[in-house]
Amino acid sequence: MEDHQALGWKGRLHEIIFEADTRSGKVFDVVLIASIILSVIVVMLDSIVSYRNAYGELLYELEWFFTILFTIEYIFRILTVEKKSGYIFSFYGLVDLFSILPTYVSLLLPGSQYFLVIRVLRVLRVFRVLKFTQYIVEVEYLQKALVASRRKIAIFIFTVITITVIVGSLMYVVEGSENGFSSIPKGIYWAIVTLTTVGYGDISPQTPLGQMMSALIMIMGYGIIAVPTGIVTVELNKVERERRHSTQVCPYCSKEGHDRDATYCKYCGEALN
Repeated sequence: MEDHQALGWKGRLHEIIFEADTRSGKVFDVVLIASIILSVIVVMLDSIVSYRNAYGELLYELEWFFTILFTIEYIFRILTVEKKSGYIFSFYGLVDLFSILPTYVSLLLPGSQYFLVIRVLRVLRVFRVLKFTQYIVEVEYLQKALVASRRKIAIFIFTVITITVIVGSLMYVVEGSENGFSSIPKGIYWAIVTLTTVGYGDISPQTPLGQMMSALIMIMGYGIIAVPTGIVTVELNKVERERRHSTQVCPYCSKEGHDRDATYCKYCGEALN
C-alpha cells in the first residue's frame, strides 16, 4: 500500500514538473521560467558596481533564495524519474545542475557566482509551455541534416583553408613588408578576413596586382557564402519529417518528442503516463 502511494505521489509530482499539458504543469513551468528570468536579472545587477554597493546584501540573499529553490526543484526532478541517469546526463539535466553549482562553488572561489547566467538556458523550457514542440522537432531535423552533411562541409572548409593559404602567401610575395604583409601568416590573416567579407581594413594591398587579387577574392567570398547553405538545404530535404508531437516526457528515460497518440516511449519502450 505504501509503495502504491509512493508511486502515486511520484507520478503526480512527475506530471507537474515534467508535463506542460496539464494546468498544474503549465502553472509550474510559468512560475519556474519567471523565477529563472528574475534570478538572471539578480546576477546581472550584482555585476554592476553601483547596484552592488547599494543593494549588495539584498542581491546576495536573493541569489541564495533562487539557488536553494532551484536545488529543491533539481532534487524533485531526480526523485520523480525512474531512470535517474537519463535525466541527470541529459541536456536539461546538466543545465539544471550547472545553474546551481556556481553559488555553492563561490563559497570557495569568490566571483564564480557570475556563471549563474547559464540559468538563462533553462528558459528554453518555454517551448514546452507555449506548445512550441514543433520547433524542438525542427531543431532535431537541422541536427540530422548537419550530421549528414559533415563530410561535405569538412571538404568545403579544407578547400577554403587551402585558398587562404595560397592567396595569403601570394600577397606576401606581391605586397611585401612595406605594405603591411610582413609574413605569410599575416597574409593568410588578411585572406581570411577578406574572403569572409569581414574587411577590418587594418591591412590592405597597395600595388595594382595586389588590389586585383583582392577584388577577385572578395567576389569569391560572396560565392563561397552560399555553398554551406546549399549543402545543408539539400540534406534537410532528405530528412523525413515526423508528424505531430506532444510535450509528454517519459517517466523512465526522461525523453520527449512522442507522438500524441503514443502509449509507449519510442526510446526505451516503457509505458507513458
